[in-house]
Amino acid sequence: MAYEHILFTEEDGVATLTINRPERMNALHVGVIAEMIHAVDRIRDEGTARVLVMTGTGRAFCSGADLAGGGAGGGGERSSGPPDAGKVLETHFNPLLERLFALPVPFITSVNGAAAGAGCSYALAGDIVVAAKSAYFLQAFVNIGLVPDVGSTWMLPRLAGKARAQAMMMLGERIPAETAAEWGMIYKAVDDAELASTVAAIATKMAKGPTRAYTLIRQGLRDSLDKTLTEALMVERRNQLQAGRTADFGEGVMAFLQKRPAAFSGK
Repeated sequence: MAYEHILFTEEDGVATLTINRPERMNALHVGVIAEMIHAVDRIRDEGTARVLVMTGTGRAFCSGADLAGGGAGGGGERSSGPPDAGKVLETHFNPLLERLFALPVPFITSVNGAAAGAGCSYALAGDIVVAAKSAYFLQAFVNIGLVPDVGSTWMLPRLAGKARAQAMMMLGERIPAETAAEWGMIYKAVDDAELASTVAAIATKMAKGPTRAYTLIRQGLRDSLDKTLTEALMVERRNQLQAGRTADFGEGVMAFLQKRPAAFSGK
């Protein structure tokens, strides 16, 4: 597939997916989502990337659905009946989110600007979220009479707590990056000029790390949020079995005993 709306590169194990519609603040329509799904599937299927970084061009990470370009209301399809604003979620937006969660590699979001609506969801879906201090997070749905979607009602209460999540959704107020960091929604907020280098350092480190262990960590954390302590312990036990059988575990132990940096292979 030739990409028209995104940029996709891979170098030294780091795949970078950039939403590239700066004239529309990187708003999403079905064509953009289709390209993003294609790129994420490449990471899953080709097996060469060991970490994914997602960001946007210009002054926004992603401003959400492109209401003027088929981003909502059934993907721009015309119908004689009442509009189905949830159809495009089922066909495009939600499948992308689920693919991001199921990736076999860690996922970093580099939030360079506004992250609104669906863009807020994709930004917060990162295993590690780093934002420029000028960036902000916005649940804008109520401003047009819709409800939060693309996993917002699942993610935000777990990240910020029910009270803050509910206020964000009902008041439609911008949450500055530094406030998001204070609330525990994101890993950190950094000066705008330091965003690229900060994310690059994290991505480079993770691209050289124990990839399968990272995958088990990200999956285990999500599983544990919805389980009892006993169930969470069982998940940890199952994941530790898998991690303990990797070549990276053997290398990690050997490097520890030999007092040297580990050379993880991702296997």
